[in-house]
Amino acid sequence: MVAAASSARPNAVPLPPHVKRATASQPASTSSISTTHSANAPRHNMQMSSNAVHLRRKRKPETPMKQFTRWLVNNQTGLSANLFALLFLTHMFFPRLRAHTSKFFTLSYRNPATGQYNVGPDDVPFVLFLVVLFTGLRASVMDYVLAPFARSQGLCKQKPVTRFSEQAWLVIVYTVFYPLGVYLYYHSPYFFNMKNLWTHWPGREMPGLLKAYILVQLAFWLQQIIVINIEERRKDHWQMLTHHFITVSLIIGSYRYRHTPVANVILVLMDVSDFFLPLAKCQKYLGYTTICDVTFGLFMLSWFICRHVFFSMICYSVWTQTPNIMPVGCFRGGAAAAGSPLGVPIGANEVSSLTSTVSSILPFLSDDTSNKLAFLLEPLFDSEGAICYNPAVKWAFLSLLLFLELIIIVWFFMIVQVAIRVVSGSGADDTRSDDEGEDEEEEDEEEYEDEHGNVKGRHHATHKVDAAPLEEEVGVEAIDLKGWERRTGVKRQASTTSGVSLPGHSDRKELLGRIGCEKQVD
Repeated sequence: MVAAASSARPNAVPLPPHVKRATASQPASTSSISTTHSANAPRHNMQMSSNAVHLRRKRKPETPMKQFTRWLVNNQTGLSANLFALLFLTHMFFPRLRAHTSKFFTLSYRNPATGQYNVGPDDVPFVLFLVVLFTGLRASVMDYVLAPFARSQGLCKQKPVTRFSEQAWLVIVYTVFYPLGVYLYYHSPYFFNMKNLWTHWPGREMPGLLKAYILVQLAFWLQQIIVINIEERRKDHWQMLTHHFITVSLIIGSYRYRHTPVANVILVLMDVSDFFLPLAKCQKYLGYTTICDVTFGLFMLSWFICRHVFFSMICYSVWTQTPNIMPVGCFRGGAAAAGSPLGVPIGANEVSSLTSTVSSILPFLSDDTSNKLAFLLEPLFDSEGAICYNPAVKWAFLSLLLFLELIIIVWFFMIVQVAIRVVSGSGADDTRSDDEGEDEEEEDEEEYEDEHGNVKGRHHATHKVDAAPLEEEVGVEAIDLKGWERRTGVKRQASTTSGVSLPGHSDRKELLGRIGCEKQVD
């Protein structure tokens, strides 16, 4: 007997003419298939042929922006390779353009007399080149190295494989960044001498390795902003986005204001804990829970010491030491101008004319405030322009540092929650950004047909099932279940009955199979 006729139930699956309904003489327990559908889930059209059962899912249309971001994610490697090919072919075959194309892959503003480097707008092409390089490297390493390695270690589902690849990529990056930063710090005059962070100011030139280090870090964080906006969003998307913007602002400000020693120290303090956290996550995904907990303990210790002790010491130094060490005023010119590494001091009248010039470049500054604010922005636009220090400059940097510390404190409370779970035996599991959200999505593999009924291929779909099932039973005389078994690889259990029950979402996964190497339900 039919459990519920399709005419009496709007959401019931329509039956093809060749499929007969079960009758009273055909008990449902021996000659029927029970199919389940969610009342609120996307509706499926079931097509039954002589050799297959197909479920077709109707997806919600994607917005143009979503389609564009999906295209970016799926074509990161190819897009990066094409841009590099275009750049280097132009550099090779158009000699007149080499003066411009070389700026994309070489450091600019080298002083032959000193061997040092200045800063300027020609650094922008180099940073853009690095952003594209990081994009291509990240996508290719994740797809062709890290993801296959994860699968070889037993990770089968797509989500854990992706998460492992993302965290392993960060481990690789910080394995390079952190030793390089420590090397620069160890061979610097400010090694364990915080006062020397400020005595060089406003020296306009820096070693080439230090300049490359700062620009590479800047490009990496810019690329991270792109990543978190084109890939699936995590639970702490806005906190991470705010953190990245503050980090980029501090790197740019310290670079243009000639505070690269401070940038070097802060990046070293941040990189050490940023190395241990993804390493712990990789160990968690691979199932090494004990070593994961140990690594997480090292991460927590390094986080507290570097980000809440040493970083706070730098903030305190900005507040108390810079007024006593850094000369108040504005300086213009090169590093060797007037025989002084500080350059040429600018008087009050020159500052007034200087701010008028800058306010004409930046018309959003009113006449009433231009003399107070415009000099703060000139280092961002003119590499030979004035560099000033006064309480406004001090508080501009200090405010960004303190805001960054505030975000770090909020994250530290989340880290403490993880530590409590570790102590209680639940294991380390970072709550900040490991999941996209609370809703769990399942991936199904579906076959589709052309107009002649031929199976053309498979595609993926995500859906959520959260409503009570609606059930309908139909006859199985015209359905070739052996053909379905051959296609899907799913074996039926031996039973005295001839019916197959499909009561819900979990058994539909058994019917259709899943991507990867997930075990079939027995």
